[in-house]
Amino acid sequence: MKLGIVIYSTDSESVWNAFRLGVFALQKNDSAQVFLLANGVECESLDTEKFKVTEQMQSFVDNGGKILACGTCLNIRNSEGSELCPLSTMQDLYNLINDSDKVISI
Repeated sequence: MKLGIVIYSTDSESVWNAFRLGVFALQKNDSAQVFLLANGVECESLDTEKFKVTEQMQSFVDNGGKILACGTCLNIRNSEGSELCPLSTMQDLYNLINDSDKVISI
């Protein structure tokens, strides 16, 4: 299965669980991609004592997942993409949705 995950939340627990699901899918030999949209582009700053979001993000990438971050959403926040979350476009989001068997949003 090809899983697409669109994250627009800044709730640490929700984002952490979205990446956990992605890691789980990858470990089941599925493919998974995440697109960070709207507030979701802030996910690298969501770590809490209980929810280590960036650790889950790194695990997702280490297991073969791909993370993309909306360039317009980053620009609105005067931010840039990172090595973990490269700057992307609506075309990339469209491709993720078009190429996925299932898409969830959080």
